[in-house]
Amino acid sequence: MPDRPQTPLLDQIHRPADLKRLNDRQLVQLAGELRSETISAVSVTGGHLGAGLGVVELTVALHAVFDAPRDKLVWDVGHQCYPHKILTERRDRIRTLRMKDGLSGFTKRSESPYDPFGAAHSSTSISAALGFAVARDLGGVTPEGIGDAIAVIGDGSMSAGMAFEAMNNAGHLKKRLFVILNDNEMSIAPPVGAMSSYLSRLYAEEPFQDLKAAAKGAVSLLPGPFREGAKRAKDMLKGMAIGGTLFEQLGFSYVGPIDGHDMTQLLPVLRTVRARATGPILIHVLTKKGKGYGPAEEARDKGHATAKFNVLTGEQKKTASNAPSYTSVFGKTLTKLAAADDKIVAVTAAMPDGTGLNLFAERFPSRCFDVGIAEQHGVTFSAALAAGGMKPFCTMYSTFLQRGYDQVVHDVAIQRLPVRFAIDRAGLVGADGATHAGSYDIAYLANLPGFTVMAAADEAELVHMVATAAAHDDGPIAFRYPRGEGVGVELPETPEILPIGKGRIIRDGKRVAILSFGTRLAEVQKAAEALAAKGIAPTVADARFAKPLDQEMILGLAARHEALLTIEEGAVGGFGSHVAQLLAEEGVFDTGLKFRSMVLPDIFIDQASPEDMYAVAGMNAEQIETRVLAMLGIASIGEKRA
Repeated sequence: MPDRPQTPLLDQIHRPADLKRLNDRQLVQLAGELRSETISAVSVTGGHLGAGLGVVELTVALHAVFDAPRDKLVWDVGHQCYPHKILTERRDRIRTLRMKDGLSGFTKRSESPYDPFGAAHSSTSISAALGFAVARDLGGVTPEGIGDAIAVIGDGSMSAGMAFEAMNNAGHLKKRLFVILNDNEMSIAPPVGAMSSYLSRLYAEEPFQDLKAAAKGAVSLLPGPFREGAKRAKDMLKGMAIGGTLFEQLGFSYVGPIDGHDMTQLLPVLRTVRARATGPILIHVLTKKGKGYGPAEEARDKGHATAKFNVLTGEQKKTASNAPSYTSVFGKTLTKLAAADDKIVAVTAAMPDGTGLNLFAERFPSRCFDVGIAEQHGVTFSAALAAGGMKPFCTMYSTFLQRGYDQVVHDVAIQRLPVRFAIDRAGLVGADGATHAGSYDIAYLANLPGFTVMAAADEAELVHMVATAAAHDDGPIAFRYPRGEGVGVELPETPEILPIGKGRIIRDGKRVAILSFGTRLAEVQKAAEALAAKGIAPTVADARFAKPLDQEMILGLAARHEALLTIEEGAVGGFGSHVAQLLAEEGVFDTGLKFRSMVLPDIFIDQASPEDMYAVAGMNAEQIETRVLAMLGIASIGEKRA
């Protein structure tokens, strides 16, 4: 572990109330020490570094001015909350971030009263803060009381429609509410869209909007990098009948922009608006992601997410692997296919690097679309691309695709449009925990008429499924794959277009058949080897498709074996449920077939390594072996050893 930084002032801070006895000069010193402690902690744990470094001064200022936990501070997205956690009675556990039984990498209600609202997806903070403000005025009660409500929302999060829905409602209700727009001109990827352009144009306004009930800003007060931003085009709303900013049109008083790293600007403004606000106020704060740590500032993504790293050099400590990641296999395969088919286009929602589409975008910039944090729009945009004769690959994490589910149903499925859904981060993802687990997409897609749903068992199968999706024009099709490295199989030179709805037998056996959907196949094969050593050689099959099911293969397995076990990296209601429905309709259960389905348990599994999470879920090789033995009425492994 690297040496801990010297933090004499931070060592005296145990809770936000302790900041009240510090003067402004000491608060500046505290911010410096807090930044050093954040860097040191994340170097040990890995995690989201850049976002937290960008809000160090803002975090100190907010806790110095407001009274958490009575005042409700909602961070959006929650990965910028590491400095907040250090100041709110969790410094002693900060080096357990994102580890099993440790602190969450996001805000989490069950973790601390200083986290009044969990936020691991974006654009929810204004809705939540408004809810607290209304609850306060209606006499709502929490153990700490309800004072002011403060939403800290990034410019990337502000690009999502939900943020504007909340602002529109807040402006209508006219409740006392503070929205801090943390504008670093860079969300996870460089921000896109008119909203980001608009925020940049605000820098150029002369004069700046009045600091309502506070001071006035001017370009000359901003440091060099922000003055450069002030050269951008004039206000996009000039044509409106009544002048003013977009935020004021929504009913907010607008304050700013102010330098989010300058305590001499932050503290007076926050103190003034807190003392005088009567309605909703938006405070526009300019920050720099990765601020104060050279390697993060220089990184392409400003240190958004890092592995453990060397503090002195910033070099990340990555585990060596001979297998490529599933994400990179997808990106390379799609790019190769797109070179031969100019109708292939790609759509993502603010995650080009995370989904592997950075490779595609470099080769085909005019055919790759990052829509920002706007999954609903991304899905419907893809639907219309398909209706227009293109072959869109709508590429999102499973957990983020949930945000566009209504559009998946109405705009894609009902219209039977051939949108190709590439679903990254399927299954349990590790350190990001329950909020980022891809647990539900099998169930929520396979129940839609006309949908084809595939899952890759390994990276070679993923190559085939990308090609299969590209060739599929008969309605929507989805394929899912996990985070991390593949299993190390050889990748095919030429992708194979799979027959729709057909699985494959991996090994023939007797008595029991194990039917796998997805990457648990590797664990199934380990379990099969262990069972074979006990004289029980199971049949192992890879379903490939949850919809349409390979009915011929499944009914054949049921007819030839006394027991059938399905396994999938998804929740109840998915692949196993569809198999059970088929068996019931065909009257197979009347023949005495023993059937069980291994799915993710009906709980949210907290962060740990993926291996530990799957052990909690009961899905490792030994647990599969135990389940098979139990189905056959044979004593479990533990009982036999006893």
